[in-house]
Amino acid sequence: MQLAPAQLQAHLQKGLHSLYTLHGDEPLLIQEAADAIRAAARAQGFTERSSHTVSGAHFDWSEVLAAGGSLSLFAERQMLELRIPSGKPGKDGSGALQQLAEQSRGNDSMLTLVLLPRLDKLTKGSAWFGALESFGVTLQIEPVERHVLPQWIAQRLALQGQRVATGEEGQRSLQFFADRVEGNLLAAHQEIQKLALLFAPGELSFEQIESAVLNVARYDVFKLSEAVLAGQSLRVQRMLDGLQAEGEAEVLVHYTLSEDIRALKRVKDAVAQGRPLPMALREQRVWGVKERLFERVLPRLSEASLAQLLQAAHQVDGIVKGLKQPDWPDNGWQALQRLALLLCGQCAAPSAERPAAMRK
Repeated sequence: MQLAPAQLQAHLQKGLHSLYTLHGDEPLLIQEAADAIRAAARAQGFTERSSHTVSGAHFDWSEVLAAGGSLSLFAERQMLELRIPSGKPGKDGSGALQQLAEQSRGNDSMLTLVLLPRLDKLTKGSAWFGALESFGVTLQIEPVERHVLPQWIAQRLALQGQRVATGEEGQRSLQFFADRVEGNLLAAHQEIQKLALLFAPGELSFEQIESAVLNVARYDVFKLSEAVLAGQSLRVQRMLDGLQAEGEAEVLVHYTLSEDIRALKRVKDAVAQGRPLPMALREQRVWGVKERLFERVLPRLSEASLAQLLQAAHQVDGIVKGLKQPDWPDNGWQALQRLALLLCGQCAAPSAERPAAMRK
């Protein structure tokens, strides 16, 4: 049975299931969901807990199966936690997980909690994951995306009796907060808790938030790609500065940007040859958030602009490898910023929403 994270508390209040599986790549939200299950389990008399972490191909699954089928001498009810950091249990693990899932049915003396990273489509279709889903409750923990981060921050502030001002000033405070913590939800949680220690419950001013919240944002090249395709030029510049400060490899940033440009060109060519856009996107392995962004920007990209972007990507490829290019900065990060903003300008909304530098 699949359950949305927002439904977990109501579900636990109605009663516990004997098997839970959490999967996702947001440590804070995984930890909070697991803590909620543990607290409910303790309240229901699961006073003994054993924990196992699957590491390496030679992990001894017999210990897990023995723990899952054993009765404690000291507690009537036990909780078994199983962490699989790789998300790949292997052949032996696949069979063991299916056996554990089947053993959980009707077993009110053992509660099993399986913790997994973010899973791809192929893994979700595996027999072992299907067994966990069929016999237990699964929760897919999604990351908090940038566009909903201000709302998430406001909700967390409300839990500790704090709020921002109404209207434009409050939105400015939340956007500033989100900019400082983007991509680092655990640190965002810590900054929110810090505000509770520094200031009394009630309304927080922009000045209070600005003085207290550290710049703990963390970026990755995949989010950079989405920001560029969304035409968010100021965010793109901020992300590039952050990636440079974190020591990200220039070649990886270039590869991500140039691959987006090549994919846009391939999809554009396929559509011009009569292929339906959804089919062309699938063939180029474009899906999810990026699929929606491609659908939005492709109509406004001409053959000439794509050719210009491909040439620019080729020139920046040389720069990040130490070569000089006419009319381009010698510094790799400066060249990457120019390439990113060129693509960002083409993807931005027309006229008024596009930065002046991009309309030249």
